[in-house]
Amino acid sequence: MRVVFMGTPKFAAAILEDLAQQHEVAAVYTRPDAVRGRGKRLEPSAVKAAAERLGLSVRTPRTLRDEAVQRELAALAPDVVCVAAYGAILPKAVLDLPRHGCLNVHASLLPRWRGAAPIERAILAGDEETGVCVMRMEEGLDTGAYCVCRTTSVAGKSAADLTEELADLGSHALLTALVRVERGVDAWTEQDEGRATYAEKVGKGELDLSPEAPAGILARRVLASSAAHPSRAVVAGRSLTVLRASEAEGEARALAEGLAPGGVRFAGKRLLLGTADGALEVLSCKPDGKQAMDAKAFAAGVRGIKDGNLTWEEPRV
Repeated sequence: MRVVFMGTPKFAAAILEDLAQQHEVAAVYTRPDAVRGRGKRLEPSAVKAAAERLGLSVRTPRTLRDEAVQRELAALAPDVVCVAAYGAILPKAVLDLPRHGCLNVHASLLPRWRGAAPIERAILAGDEETGVCVMRMEEGLDTGAYCVCRTTSVAGKSAADLTEELADLGSHALLTALVRVERGVDAWTEQDEGRATYAEKVGKGELDLSPEAPAGILARRVLASSAAHPSRAVVAGRSLTVLRASEAEGEARALAEGLAPGGVRFAGKRLLLGTADGALEVLSCKPDGKQAMDAKAFAAGVRGIKDGNLTWEEPRV
């Protein structure tokens, strides 16, 4: 079919790559270039970079509510508009434009985790499974009926791991949905409003680590973290980002015996932080101004860490 694709981050770029192999992509819509990094340079979205590599036409309007933008989109005469993490609202004029409507690849098992951060919220809530749904878009936020879903487990997976996996599942789900739509054999399931939950954006500092929290919750914060929303802590007076961590179990839990909340212990080549109900084992971290390193390398640079008198705390905003 003739498709217009709308998306912005890496999750969407992976879906575009597969879509372009199976269908005619008339144009790609993505968010305008954004200022990133210390150099304050304008950088294209992952979708724009992928589209240009594929030789596809790219549009970056600031809004789809502009009538001129809508006329330009209508002139493309798409059979369907496919959306994945676009980052902007589609007005009714756009939703009504293609004859097969607008299909959204949403990274959750709807109606759970409608909204902006479904992957992070599934991790933070301790969900056992998540997935993707191909949804028929309407004016409500992720409220439309869905026709294809794919599931996967959440346990132990980081936000980056899940994003990559769900992009792959979402790509195949979208291609399946398009075949069904084109053949007229698509079947839609309405969402149960009574089961709906909202995945609000991750707030600044929300994933920082605190000794007052249980170890399991802290471990999930680290799994849900990213460069945009890091898990920060101050360990032995050093500000750092915790990159990998897990709830202390087995040998690590035994080594942490008697460690009070807010205490630090390095034993058996393990870096342990005392929490409300046990300990968090730090596996790798990135001290401010330095490269990422494993726990042993970090501990080697901390004087007195084996004496057991050091503390850790949540960063002060």
